[in-house]
Amino acid sequence: MKISLTVNGRLRRLSVNPKATLLTVLRDDLDLIGAKHGCDGGECGACTVLLDGRAISSCTILAAAARDRQILTVEGLANNGSLHPLQKAFVDRGALQCGFCAAGMLISAKALLDKTLTPNRDQVKRALAGNLCRCTGYQGIIDAVLDAADMLRSEAR
Repeated sequence: MKISLTVNGRLRRLSVNPKATLLTVLRDDLDLIGAKHGCDGGECGACTVLLDGRAISSCTILAAAARDRQILTVEGLANNGSLHPLQKAFVDRGALQCGFCAAGMLISAKALLDKTLTPNRDQVKRALAGNLCRCTGYQGIIDAVLDAADMLRSEAR
């Protein structure tokens, strides 16, 4: 089956297996390996991408269902070689350890910050609720998202 996807701002036309998930197509056909195979059931958040601006588990949607839609992966966060404020804040706060959950955390946080640049701690926790992390204890991640919101507000001024 032939489909078109706009991934990280770039139109991609490809042939896919009609049963292939978006995650499989991103990783295997487009070599975008930031989103991870975790649970394959939408429970861990490691495969989170933005689909038309909404955070989704890419392991639970068929690639064909994403036809003609906008997809943002973690690889699309950086701009001209400069880290996105979320990525910078994650590094600065030490919110990255093993890195397995990081892409999903970053994308879920971006979905939140695209809606509000003034989130409180509870809003961040809710936005990240679908993302599991075994390493960090979440506090550094939450602090990083709040720091990124501060950076983005400063840039907007």
